[in-house]
Amino acid sequence: MATARHPRPPELLNMPLDKIIKLFVGRYRDKVPDWEAFEDAKVDGYKRAQHRFIGGGGSGKHNDPNSIPDRAHTLSIMYVEPGQGNAAHTHEVEETFFVLKGLLNVFLEDETGNREEIRLGEWECISCPPGVIHGYINNSLEPVWFQVMLGRNKPETMGYSNEQLYQRRESHLRKE
Repeated sequence: MATARHPRPPELLNMPLDKIIKLFVGRYRDKVPDWEAFEDAKVDGYKRAQHRFIGGGGSGKHNDPNSIPDRAHTLSIMYVEPGQGNAAHTHEVEETFFVLKGLLNVFLEDETGNREEIRLGEWECISCPPGVIHGYINNSLEPVWFQVMLGRNKPETMGYSNEQLYQRRESHLRKE
């Protein structure tokens, strides 16, 4: 007989294992790419698709019925074509990019305009600290696939450095 050394969360106390496994497994085949997950994704140069696996990620879309309930963090897969990326932004929590396939150029910026950039290849990652301006672009000739993890179950919507994007950042949420 097995002994659980840690208690289940209250909402899982009497839930049968078949329901737990259905609730906490995410399959790619069930994902619908969200090409409008972010306000900047409507701007050429920032087009990308988010595939939410755990929670809503930095998009602020926390009610995706096809994603695993977010308990402590979020996890998404991003698909980015050549020449596309995202706008410089910050989060109130750590954000990690882990490249699965392709090449991804990631940048960090400060408020004075200094910028550092690094190219990540397959099975490489960067963890962007809270409050540090960052972003990415696919400067290669092939699409890039990478994981994005945010360190909170329901993080705030990303804070764009660009004032116009920042003012519009939640408009995509009103359309749901």
